[in-house]
Amino acid sequence: MEFSIKSGSPEKQRSACVVVGVFDHRKLSYAGEVIDHAAAGYLADILRRGDMDGKPGTTRLLHNVPGLLCDRVLLVGLGREREFRDKNYREAVRAAVNALSETGVSEAAVYLSEIPVKKRDLGWNVEQAVLVAQETLYRFEQMKSKPEESKRVLRKLILAVSRRGELATGEAAALRGQAIAAGMKLAKDLGNLPGNVCTPGYLAAQAEELAKSRGFGVEVLDQAAIERFGMGAFLSVAKGSDEPARFIVLRYTGGDEKQQPIVLVGKGITFDSGGISLKPGADMDEMKYDMCGAASVLGTFQALAELKLPLNVVGLIPTCENLPSGRANKPGDVVTSLSGQTIEILNTDAEGRLILCDALTYAERFDPACVVDIATLTGACVMALGHVTSGLLANNDGLARELLHAGDVAHDRCWQLPLFDEYEEQLKSNFADMANIGGRPAGTITAAAFLGKFTKKYNWAHLDIAGTAWKSGKEKGSTGRPVPLLVHFLVKRAEG
Repeated sequence: MEFSIKSGSPEKQRSACVVVGVFDHRKLSYAGEVIDHAAAGYLADILRRGDMDGKPGTTRLLHNVPGLLCDRVLLVGLGREREFRDKNYREAVRAAVNALSETGVSEAAVYLSEIPVKKRDLGWNVEQAVLVAQETLYRFEQMKSKPEESKRVLRKLILAVSRRGELATGEAAALRGQAIAAGMKLAKDLGNLPGNVCTPGYLAAQAEELAKSRGFGVEVLDQAAIERFGMGAFLSVAKGSDEPARFIVLRYTGGDEKQQPIVLVGKGITFDSGGISLKPGADMDEMKYDMCGAASVLGTFQALAELKLPLNVVGLIPTCENLPSGRANKPGDVVTSLSGQTIEILNTDAEGRLILCDALTYAERFDPACVVDIATLTGACVMALGHVTSGLLANNDGLARELLHAGDVAHDRCWQLPLFDEYEEQLKSNFADMANIGGRPAGTITAAAFLGKFTKKYNWAHLDIAGTAWKSGKEKGSTGRPVPLLVHFLVKRAEG
């Protein structure tokens, strides 16, 4: 979809449709009042008749409104003006895009973007309008023999700003929103592909194609190279599958050659059966989403390339399948990680931390400014935070604050959990340096505590996206999170 930023009075717009807001108690937004004045009270008459009450997410399409140059006016309910916040704004944009799609118009001028949102600025409004519009129109139909016919022909949105002096701010925000949306689309597409298509080899090929098209470096280590490096924990997970593992290394060099890189590590289990510790059959199809951490790293690199940020960023993606077989890990097995530390595998379904720990050790060679790993790691995180907020744990509070702030700005929020040394007690083993699980209590924290044993040499943060990377039910599918959070984190770092 195309987006443009314009200033100008709504009654002079020659667009196929102009979109304005209506607050609760039938109060028009400023742009609505301007249109109503030009139309000699036409909108006010409709509101007085009760045809539109301003309830959040409601819409009403008006044709042939007198005194205007546009073909239609779309009224969108905003709810109470005093309570107009992030969620209300995003809901209004989503309702507008859905309604516009049903009309069959190819373009529309949206005056919701100039409505003040509590604690937000114009740039946030514009960026979120772009993201919500793209999210609303997203469809995954790559695997269908005959894609569903759709009336959705909306191709362009004109996002309004109040003054000409705000055009530059709006345009920069729109470009940032489009870059993030493109990264989210890539992450969604990869996440939504079935496990028989999106294999470790496929993921590696997509990384190579992305790097070639966007001009950054890539190296893919095959299973033999991974073994030569001594990544015993990673390979122990991969050996249960006939699909060979891959270790993907991406290099974006937008900064000075002396600048320490930021390293992003994404969990890439392209299908997780649980291994010998087999998962229940119900909903196991959703375990194709266990590579969403890897997908978010690729999506972030897509956005990085479009934004041309002056940073050095490395992406590390260990990717394999976790399946039961005669070669698979068994409960009680002991493996040796790249760091030299030994691990007793008490549960083969706690495999993500086994592939991540070797990637986190590998990250040391880049002398990183910081490392952030992203993983659909624990069901315990879903129990703790639901499907709204990602879990955050870190060995550096400054880095944690950066990520919390980035998540707030991006409307892709995370919440910090404690990572006290005492939690490591649960990982003690009689037969190895550590166990790969710490029991049911504090499962998200002990998983991070396990990873923390491999991150002593740099500042590190862990994002557990088990509850936010995909949706179940009627809206089943990948969400593309936390690409917005990661991009805003990098944008802020680039600003210094």
